[in-house]
Amino acid sequence: MSEEKALVSLEQKQVIFYDDEITAVLIQQGSKQQVYVPIRPICNRLGIAWPAQRQRILRDPILSEAMTPVIVTITGTGQEVESLCLPLQFLNGWLFGINATRVNSDVRDRLLRYQRECYTILHEAFRAGQLATDIDFNELLNQADPDAVQAYQMAQAIVKLARNQILLESRLTHRLDDHEHRLEDVEATLSNPERFITREQAGRISQAVRAIGLVLTKRTGRNEYGTVYGELTANLISPLTANSRQANMMRPSTGSTPGIRTSPIRTFHSDCSG
Repeated sequence: MSEEKALVSLEQKQVIFYDDEITAVLIQQGSKQQVYVPIRPICNRLGIAWPAQRQRILRDPILSEAMTPVIVTITGTGQEVESLCLPLQFLNGWLFGINATRVNSDVRDRLLRYQRECYTILHEAFRAGQLATDIDFNELLNQADPDAVQAYQMAQAIVKLARNQILLESRLTHRLDDHEHRLEDVEATLSNPERFITREQAGRISQAVRAIGLVLTKRTGRNEYGTVYGELTANLISPLTANSRQANMMRPSTGSTPGIRTSPIRTFHSDCSG
């Protein structure tokens, strides 16, 4: 347990929890605000011994470090007293440490209810600024002014619409990013210079075809240049042409005619047949 002097609250609330009234206080600690709950009054309402629970908290390394004395105002008298409190986020840790099977049967249901709902009720009381939580909000809507109910429903509809819009934009953004990455991959692949036959390479291939064609022509007595070129086209040039057709359309024009690219393959074919 902290040895510092008792903390002074910024705000104190009496929160209605079914038939019980629970005290909770708001404390300023540095730049943060923290809700604390006095433990002894809860023990009294649950019918469990406070001294035993105090010792259990002190034996626990986490709860003992968190428990702190806070100045609390007694309802009705206005008297200020020091009360040992736990931060709200540790309340369930303490409540769940109480074995419901070991308490009197007449308070067992109440203990289970505290264990299930007490933290949520206190948290909502400070988050939403409400002073009591025993009235169902739907009942309030039924009792409220019709104009106020209509304004509330419109506000809820706007919030829902804005939420759906944010979710939709997020999904569209992710899809656009995905398509953009795919296009970048395609462009990187198509712009790879290794996928093209350069004029220099076409010239070398043309000389090789001529040499092979000349040898075959001498052997067979027929013009074999077309045969060699046909075999080369079927096994090498045609696949390259099919894979790079789109890339050739995207690359800038290098021929004599503006806007039309002169194909190195056509140059090679022309050289072979010339």
